[in-house]
Amino acid sequence: MGSLWIVGLVLVLYMGVLGLISWWARRSSNSAEGFATGGRAFPAVLVGFLLASEFLGSTASVGTAQSAHEHGISAAWNVVSLALGFVLFSVLLARRFRELGENTISGALARTYGERVRLATSSIMICALLIVAVSIYASGGAILSGLLGIGTAPAIVVTGVLAVAWVSIGGMRSVVYTNVLHASVKLIGVVLLAVVALRAAGGPGRLQAELPPRMLAWDGIGWAQIGAWLIAGVGAIFATQYVVQAVTTTADGRSARQSGLWSAAVLVPFGLCSAVIGLCSALVHPGIRSIQALPAFVLELNPWAAGLVVCGLSGAMFGTIAALTLGASTLLLKDFHRPWRDRRGHGAEPAGDLRFLRLATVVTGLLPIVLALFASDVLTVSFLAKSLRAALAVLVLLMFYGPRFGTRAGAFWSIIAALVATIGWFLAGDPFGVDNAYVAVAMPLLVMTATHVWSRRPGRIPAAGTGVADTPPSPDDTTRPREQPAR
Repeated sequence: MGSLWIVGLVLVLYMGVLGLISWWARRSSNSAEGFATGGRAFPAVLVGFLLASEFLGSTASVGTAQSAHEHGISAAWNVVSLALGFVLFSVLLARRFRELGENTISGALARTYGERVRLATSSIMICALLIVAVSIYASGGAILSGLLGIGTAPAIVVTGVLAVAWVSIGGMRSVVYTNVLHASVKLIGVVLLAVVALRAAGGPGRLQAELPPRMLAWDGIGWAQIGAWLIAGVGAIFATQYVVQAVTTTADGRSARQSGLWSAAVLVPFGLCSAVIGLCSALVHPGIRSIQALPAFVLELNPWAAGLVVCGLSGAMFGTIAALTLGASTLLLKDFHRPWRDRRGHGAEPAGDLRFLRLATVVTGLLPIVLALFASDVLTVSFLAKSLRAALAVLVLLMFYGPRFGTRAGAFWSIIAALVATIGWFLAGDPFGVDNAYVAVAMPLLVMTATHVWSRRPGRIPAAGTGVADTPPSPDDTTRPREQPAR
């Protein structure tokens, strides 16, 4: 790719636009609530692009192309499953979350299952968000190091610092507007790159003639893997902090539903184009490292087009990191900092809350950088985080559609069991060919079913007002009534 300075100039100009947006949005971030919500209701299309952008990080583009380079076009299911997840989310949960009035997933679950579940949910969600951040940094470093001729470690550091700077200045409003820009540029860039890749590969006819049939089969990666992607993708959408946080910024339940459909409309072409790029790379660049499947074609573009694609890929990283850090810092504020402050008898401290939120944004944005230096298979790492959230999705569905099924204690222990079992299964290499996503979903179902049956055994008296009998409640559970979610 000649004229590297042109690519750098385009990227610098793009960064400048992002900086101006964040600086303009800072006026809505003069309080903790304004920082976390943006201070206003946003149109469905903006929230839809925001949600899509959060899932279209460099993991979705680079990771999907990497998988397609190895397994074929069926890697597109990694992103298409997210589109299906947003359709289901729109139908089943978007309006309910909007009307519930909680902008954290932990707060929503605590309405039905109590304070212990709030803390457990918040902890597992923060861990999942940081795991995703690791994969974003790793894939982002691979892109920038290859395209700009710098080392991987400096590229990762630059990515983290810039993303954290923008969100810490402008808060949620900055994330909304910059991510709409990111999503638009990313979609244009990946479509452009797919066209270039197809031309370099000689068109669909040559792909069909020279690649093994399994590379062109929509189930080439295996239905077990596709099913795991569907479960993990749907689970990640149903129970992710920044999805709930974004949906609550819409005007009403109808807008919340529409935002999910807008997200699906963006995700499908993005996933297909990313897979096509990886498929073409398998033919044109068979000997490269699979993680370079997408960046390899960027190097062949003219400088101005390459600059646009680099802006889109960089925006993918910055946008996702911004959403991750804002979601994690909001959980830290509401579920850890404020309870700690209240126990010490300090009372409400709006200025202190805002300072903590900004500091937490910086810490959660920079902490995953060290781990990112050792991450290689970015798609696998991010998939583990989706699996962990899929376990919470089971409780979310039960909360809205079966609030009397199981017990509070069962909800708490199902989270703990799912966390231990899912990570253990992942580290064991997914024994017997069973993906860890299936384990993540099975554990809360088993625990909640067992506690539901146990609570209704002969001679057991149900707890008043709940319809179920619980194990002896914790002090937190006795001081907080079991509330039913808004219908």
